[in-house]
Amino acid sequence: MITNAISAYSAARPAITPGAPADMVTRAGRAAEDFAQHLAHVDEVATGAMTGQIETHRLVQTIAEADLALETVVAIRDKVVEAYQEILRMPV
Repeated sequence: MITNAISAYSAARPAITPGAPADMVTRAGRAAEDFAQHLAHVDEVATGAMTGQIETHRLVQTIAEADLALETVVAIRDKVVEAYQEILRMPV
């Protein structure tokens, strides 16, 4: 039983170990690039819908996806700002 607990802990340890700061910066950069690409795709679809090359249904679906992506980015930004404010409140 103790061996199972030890092996479970060993398996779960990488999931809770913080990554290197460079790794987090890389992930944040990729996420920003993905978001920018998503917005560029929305722009392409909107242009296609205005020219009649893309159906309205696809435009509405793409706009809904963009709205969800934007809400996600705003939520992440809010959490980062909140964490930064908590750091500023820490006594030195």
